[in-house]
Amino acid sequence: MPKRSLLLLLIAALAFSGFWWLTQRPIADTPPALSLANTSDTSGFARVLEPRAFTFPHDHGPHFDYQTEWWYYTGNLTAENGDHFGYQLTFFRRGLSPGAPRADAGLATNQIYFAHFALTDVSDRQHTFAERFSRGAAGLAGANNEPFGVWLENWSVESLNADGSQARLRAQDGDLALDLNLRATKPIVAHGNRGVSQKSAVPGNASYYLSYTRMATTGQVTARGQTQTVNGESWFDHEWSTSALGNGVVGWDWFSLQLSDGREVMFYGLRRADGALEAVSGGTLVEADGTTRQLFVADVQIEVRGEWRSPATNANYPARWHLSIPSAQIELDIEPWLAEQEMRVSFAYWEGAVRFTGTSNGAAIAGNGYIELTGYVSSMEDVF
Repeated sequence: MPKRSLLLLLIAALAFSGFWWLTQRPIADTPPALSLANTSDTSGFARVLEPRAFTFPHDHGPHFDYQTEWWYYTGNLTAENGDHFGYQLTFFRRGLSPGAPRADAGLATNQIYFAHFALTDVSDRQHTFAERFSRGAAGLAGANNEPFGVWLENWSVESLNADGSQARLRAQDGDLALDLNLRATKPIVAHGNRGVSQKSAVPGNASYYLSYTRMATTGQVTARGQTQTVNGESWFDHEWSTSALGNGVVGWDWFSLQLSDGREVMFYGLRRADGALEAVSGGTLVEADGTTRQLFVADVQIEVRGEWRSPATNANYPARWHLSIPSAQIELDIEPWLAEQEMRVSFAYWEGAVRFTGTSNGAAIAGNGYIELTGYVSSMEDVF
């Protein structure tokens, strides 16, 4: 996936500009010192050039030889009274220089972390989000390999078993909170070519991309001053790279869909200014038994059937879709659980819980998922 490298670059720009004290202050409140062209030096960082063997829990943790990395959790949850929630808890790491931070360096560090926490309360028709920043030093933020864990202040992911396939997620911001236990019910998926997810035709412009595409989820969500017991399913993405978008790409649309017949679909479309998709766009079909098949851009047809205009940014986002994978006999009609799921953080984007109905292998199905939409407020080319 080409996600979130823009936000990581923003953090690096702030650090190089001297904002080392930044922990929870939104970028929107800081001076506009965000010229990124001179802060994206990748010399010395490793590149993703070929497939490699993965080992766990080690590869769930940080890869400090690569410049950018993220751990991305999203899910759909149902309370005992029937209330529906979507959630997002994501952590990002940006290396300012290659290599792990020194353990004895005090507050000095070459690693910057930030995180997003969002909850979509469908019954209350509210989408609430928060963003935090910190240096990867003095216990403020960081990530571990064995045991696997990642944290930023009191937002955290903690491994619950030896291989990292079970985890506890905790986050609180004001009167919004979650405390969830996740358990992978299918094997980990290596997307692209055995884990190599290409971002453009340029060699090395790629990421290592792994997912648990279905994780049984139980726990508690706090919203509206009320804590509710919930259960549902989550999706975990982990990527690391030293790469950027290809020339002419203005944004991307990313789909993660969990079908009621046990299949999952991941697809990302890298959008050019004329609306055409980059040739390296693609995804993965995960069968009910965990076997996978790589999807190429020609395999997936997406028709936008509705839009939503943000009253805050005036951006027009797709808001209903028909997704078809003819070779897999999949036809889906997708809509957001709530139209207003825009993330107005350092860089505005839309990410939210969706639901769908349709057919799979000729049988009626339904399901939930998450979709991310970037480049609709302004072009990613304006930054790179």
